[in-house]
Amino acid sequence: MTRGRVGPVGDTRPAAPAPGPLPPGILAALARTRPLPAATSVLHTALHARRLLLLKSLLVRAESTGPALPPAVRRRFEDDWALLERAERADPAAVRAVLDYPTTGAWLAAVLAAPDGPAFAEGLAGLGAVAVAAALRARCPFTATRDLPAGLLALPGTGLLRGARGLVRLTGRAGTLRVTDAGGRTLLLPGPAAGAGTRWTADGALAWSALRTLPGGGAVLDDVDPHRVPAGGIGPMALPAAERPYADHAAWAARWRDARALLAATHPARATETAALVRAVVPLAPPAGAGPSLSATVRTAPGAVLAQLPADRRELTELLVHETHHTKLAVLDELVPLWRPGPGLHRVGWRQDPRPVPGVLQGAYAHLALLDLWWRARTGPARTWRRRAAERFEGCREQVAEALSVLADSDELTAQGREFVREMGSHHARLTVRAHPPG
Repeated sequence: MTRGRVGPVGDTRPAAPAPGPLPPGILAALARTRPLPAATSVLHTALHARRLLLLKSLLVRAESTGPALPPAVRRRFEDDWALLERAERADPAAVRAVLDYPTTGAWLAAVLAAPDGPAFAEGLAGLGAVAVAAALRARCPFTATRDLPAGLLALPGTGLLRGARGLVRLTGRAGTLRVTDAGGRTLLLPGPAAGAGTRWTADGALAWSALRTLPGGGAVLDDVDPHRVPAGGIGPMALPAAERPYADHAAWAARWRDARALLAATHPARATETAALVRAVVPLAPPAGAGPSLSATVRTAPGAVLAQLPADRRELTELLVHETHHTKLAVLDELVPLWRPGPGLHRVGWRQDPRPVPGVLQGAYAHLALLDLWWRARTGPARTWRRRAAERFEGCREQVAEALSVLADSDELTAQGREFVREMGSHHARLTVRAHPPG
């Protein structure tokens, strides 16, 4: 494996440390849910530093367990690492976009958690998908042969190749990918910036499903990546991801466009922040019965919003703000630990089950952001949203106050966590005073 150059991917010294202390005012701005470009930049930097650290950990483990890996697995890993290095030299920003994509984080977490042996060796194959996606985005020429043990090759942030189990030959040129299987069938795929939808060979032996973008930004509807939803599903019903035939891209695109416009009209800075932090929307299987749509953010994959299709643009706007703040807090806590493990469980107004302190903090933070949104929407340009926003503000205000009181009394927060909660409380108090002026 190449070790000569100094860079974020190829450097074999200890991975670059996470950024130092937060710039003045950033922790307070984040605690108050303020959508500042400087805070967004800090979060992007912290996320990338975390991905590089995980990638470095994978390299160290692969090298330390090398003798126990089959020779073919070791050679494949070394080839994949070398391709990733070449792509990084060609276009560092392109490689960063792939490394920071949500499902790359989910794959890294899964392979690092796998036990030594076949599970770890199988997980290492994911580096090939990352390297190929990065090389395509960087327009770095390459030729590689890869095994499809499950008949799938998921390129994070790009799409999914389906074929028969076995070897395929991949040739990348000028951002396009030529796939040739063992039977000589060939599929030519356009680059990541073009060709959304599905392509297949005449006999259907090879099929490619490209991710489709959502209007007005860089987010995609990810309805193909195998790592987009945890193996156990989402929520108490263990909801799986919706597969492409049931993801309804047209409905998501229309709702997304309307929600973006509503958020931009209500709070332009928050619309900008959401666009910068949300990389993917992952459709979940629809509910079995009536009820509000379910949404979630996976800690290992911040930047992905997992959700059932909301009923209207207001619901999607609220959902995006809510899940964006789960992403912000997940990334921030990797940079500045806000809590320490403890046994306490606490009741909160928005959940039936008792929550540990990290769960209380996550929920209070996301609902504080919603309070800020509803405070603005009560007098905003969307008349149909004003009454709903006022009602939800009043219904949620006391719930957040109670959760903040639980956090303020907890001994499980770090010093930074206590400061963070104090700033959250200050913002909550300001919103309350502004909503109910004296007299």
